[in-house]
Amino acid sequence: MRYFPAEFEAQSFIQLIFPHSQSDWAPYLEEARQNFVSIANAIAHYQPCLIVCDDIEIVKSYFSSHDNLVFVAYQSDDTWARDCSALCVIDEEEDKALLLDFTFTGWGGKFDASRDNKMSSALKNIYGASMHTVDLILEGGGVESNGAGSLLTTAECLLNPNRNAHLTKEQTETILKKEFGVEQILWLNHGYLAGDDTDSHIDTLARFIDTNTIMYVKCDDKSDEHYEELQKMEEELQNLRNLDNEPFKLISLPMTQPHFYDNERLPATYANFLIINDAVLLPVYNDPHDAEAIKICERAFRGRDIIPIDCSVLIRQHGSLHCVTMQFPEEVSLRVE
Repeated sequence: MRYFPAEFEAQSFIQLIFPHSQSDWAPYLEEARQNFVSIANAIAHYQPCLIVCDDIEIVKSYFSSHDNLVFVAYQSDDTWARDCSALCVIDEEEDKALLLDFTFTGWGGKFDASRDNKMSSALKNIYGASMHTVDLILEGGGVESNGAGSLLTTAECLLNPNRNAHLTKEQTETILKKEFGVEQILWLNHGYLAGDDTDSHIDTLARFIDTNTIMYVKCDDKSDEHYEELQKMEEELQNLRNLDNEPFKLISLPMTQPHFYDNERLPATYANFLIINDAVLLPVYNDPHDAEAIKICERAFRGRDIIPIDCSVLIRQHGSLHCVTMQFPEEVSLRVE
């Protein structure tokens, strides 16, 4: 049997991919790098942070302290670690971690991702776990585990013809249940964010914060383009049931005001937080709703520090804080000298 750990469970380290001049961050590279430095330093205060980078010495120079920071060289296409990193399950029979290396195609072939797709296999020797290649196009931001047999996802992403067009919904569910060891797939058919390249990744919309609680984005502004879809998503969330046939507890996060860059609305979302050991890194956007989002998280994540991080730069590339990170559970160790 396999077990898919939830993000709120104990972790070994977080993985980041540092921005470089050949990535899409090039037009504002220094701003992006400073944003990643803020994220890495916040993580390192609580646990190790593995930074994948094109030039180790240059990247090291951005940090005043290297405590809890581990650097490894790899030339990536871009920096969305959530979607091109391996996902970890626990083989309960052998009591060991297994890394699942899915196929990453740049969110359905929108962008070149050949090097990102090969990253996990190229770095497999640094992880203290075996790795298994899975013949399925899937990104980490597209799935949420509650650690108790339920997997939350969106039909717009996992059933999109640009991912695995040869598979039916039933076939997709069979693969997901087998690879992740979950008992049920919870599908959302509504909800999206303008400016999102991922085809509605679940980690931009709704997140498990414990086995029976889902935190999600709610829009109360009837004039906002998201209002109807997010209302329908909320209704779907209310109708979901856990394996005991009980409803999930729901906690809503506010929708930000519209944010634009180059006349394009950006997918700013507070749901793209990262849970780490003893803390939650919360993306904020110099938005009037930042303070409300912080207070909601302070109430919801009892016993964890809430660390707001300005991610106004990240959303220019249509992602946010959770999208650029990947957690590994405590069963995985680092083998980097």
